[in-house]
Amino acid sequence: MSEVPLIELDPLAADHHGEAARMRAAGTVVRVLLPGGVRAWAVTEHTALAELVADPRVSKDWRNWTAVREGEIADDWPLIGMVKVTNMVTADGAEHQRLRRLVTRDFTRGRVEDLRPRVRDVIAGLLDDLPHQATDDVVDLRPHFAYPVPMHVICELVGVPVEWRAELRALVDSLFRTDTTPEEVLATQRDRHRLLNDVVELRRESPGEDLTSALLLAGESDALSTEELVDTLWLLLTAGHETTLSLILNTTRALLTHPDQLELARAGAWAEAVEETLRWDAPIGNFPARYPLEDITVAGVTIPRGEAIIAPYSGVGRDPAHHGTGAGVFDLTRVPERHLAFGGGPHFCLGAHLARLEAVEAVSALFARYPSLTLAEDALLPVPSLFSNSVQRLPVHL
Repeated sequence: MSEVPLIELDPLAADHHGEAARMRAAGTVVRVLLPGGVRAWAVTEHTALAELVADPRVSKDWRNWTAVREGEIADDWPLIGMVKVTNMVTADGAEHQRLRRLVTRDFTRGRVEDLRPRVRDVIAGLLDDLPHQATDDVVDLRPHFAYPVPMHVICELVGVPVEWRAELRALVDSLFRTDTTPEEVLATQRDRHRLLNDVVELRRESPGEDLTSALLLAGESDALSTEELVDTLWLLLTAGHETTLSLILNTTRALLTHPDQLELARAGAWAEAVEETLRWDAPIGNFPARYPLEDITVAGVTIPRGEAIIAPYSGVGRDPAHHGTGAGVFDLTRVPERHLAFGGGPHFCLGAHLARLEAVEAVSALFARYPSLTLAEDALLPVPSLFSNSVQRLPVHL
């Protein structure tokens, strides 16, 4: 293994795409050092990663990670909340199908389409309110637009009361950050279990037209354990708002910094703008984790059984071997190639259609309402996260 490069990943993500490019240059397969000195592997090229995520010899179940079984990963490790959960993301085979089926039957494409009028209502209300959120003629779109659009929608879908959403937002923010202290990690895990158990109990006593109520009404053969239910809700709430928040921000920023592409979007290419952002500046940076059930060979490199592999999804979006020599260019007119922003294989993101719908509706409405929108700052700080690829603020002049 000594010939495989070892790259220490920056938990503050100060140069996310530069780091991804350096990983690609180092090889199709590299070793990476995660916070806390934990070692893992990364597959840096699109084709190899697409094959890996569909390989049945590679598990998503954290119980197959040797380091966890041998007690090397503590419960206060900064990445533990993204790894050690019990839901469809960390299940394989028939168990994965069982957990996914329970959600997909109530989270159909048709039901998502039925949400479009509500999504538009939420967006319209937030756009009306934006001028009232200005300080010295500057509005930060992250807290006042990009965050509340998906948070309102997913919380209504799951059945989380309005008055609990501020705490939920703080917990999700903490989960995705990788600069948290051990104490913060433990507090987030404790508090998210308490909050989600409260949601379950509320919907058990007062069921409604929401996914939590539907999951509680599952037949005996399909019934989720309490742990499975709580972690499934956690998955829906985190993936259902954090990634879409970043997608809205990244698309808006890309269009504001590429006026020629903004003109194409204004001419009707809003869906193309969102899709190109998914490739060029995907919301998910590095996603954990997969664990080989046997020694596997990728691009001539043997990855031993039971070691962790991360998927640098946003990095492979700029892989020139797949997307051409102009992979680093934001271009709405490019011939679309498959990207991995929503993952791949059996674990392809269940909420992809909702994320696209929300982002297209949000960004097109934003620029229609405020056609003179401009960035108020050029230097924008990234979210300190190995997982989320976005910015901490997006200040604009309306």
